[in-house]
Amino acid sequence: MLETVKFSPRIWFFLGFLGCVFLLSMGAYFQFVDGLEPCPLCISQRIAIFVTGVVFLIAALHNPTATGIKIYAIIGMCSALCGGAISIRHIWLQHLPKDQVPECADIGYIFAYFPLSETIKLMLSGTGECADINWTMLGLSMPAWTLLAFLMLAALSAGQLWNRPKL
Repeated sequence: MLETVKFSPRIWFFLGFLGCVFLLSMGAYFQFVDGLEPCPLCISQRIAIFVTGVVFLIAALHNPTATGIKIYAIIGMCSALCGGAISIRHIWLQHLPKDQVPECADIGYIFAYFPLSETIKLMLSGTGECADINWTMLGLSMPAWTLLAFLMLAALSAGQLWNRPKL
């Protein structure tokens, strides 16, 4: 069974890159066509998707040896799992009772008037607008679908640990 899906790691990394491009394209569609403004956690998830996509693209272009494949797979898996952790935080905020949701903060104001360290802290912790559920499909919110995408990207990356040529 595994032999039927045993493409070269280069192809799998490129497919992972295309998946990241698709996810970022969907985020842009929802923002610019549907008018859904991203919250700080949404932006953080997009950054994690971008970083994961860059790792996959570099791995595909580099076409590394077995050791390089292992390194790229671990880095790609870590970046995808970090994005998944942000998604979990986002889902958790969406399920908080209304009285426990943090206050809303304007992201433009945060970028303009807060130091970088405070901005990163606020982006990763989320604000009240992160608790809003503006879109669902099959009963799952956008952060839940993003979590599933991150888990698939992490699994694709981890799969390259077994799909690499032996030394």
